[in-house]
Amino acid sequence: MNFTFRRATPEDVPAVLRLFDDVIAWFVSIGNDEQWGTEPWSTQERQIERVTEACALPGAWVTEHAELGVCGALVLGDAMPYVPPATDPEVYVRLVIGSRDPRAKGVGRRLLALADDQARAAGVSRLRVDCYGGGTGALVRFYESCGYERISTFVVDGWPGQLLGRTL
Repeated sequence: MNFTFRRATPEDVPAVLRLFDDVIAWFVSIGNDEQWGTEPWSTQERQIERVTEACALPGAWVTEHAELGVCGALVLGDAMPYVPPATDPEVYVRLVIGSRDPRAKGVGRRLLALADDQARAAGVSRLRVDCYGGGTGALVRFYESCGYERISTFVVDGWPGQLLGRTL
């Protein structure tokens, strides 16, 4: 698959919102309405602001595919305020999302490999990520298949989360 990676810009916000909208539509189709809700993020002011802020961060990246355009996004930065602070220097994966289009298969793993590369470039050997810990647990298992290990669970406003970490 021919993916290119580049730093995200504010101009990428509509494309990243489309990724969220497409994934949410897929979640709804499989009965997962608890992870990100049922409404497209592109219609929610709060989510538009979140994605706009994320795309402006220095650790924001997008993946492009020749036929699909933007088909993935990765945001690295400070740990989220609802997880325990890091005990060692780290790279925190604040966001990773990939297109559901079959031509984008593997983009999530490639984005996590980019996070590993960014950690190495920064001289850091520890990464952490949090994700939805409910439902079938498929997302937690995905991160585990990428080398992450469970650290702790948490709940934010009724939303069950899982904190995971990886040492390079």
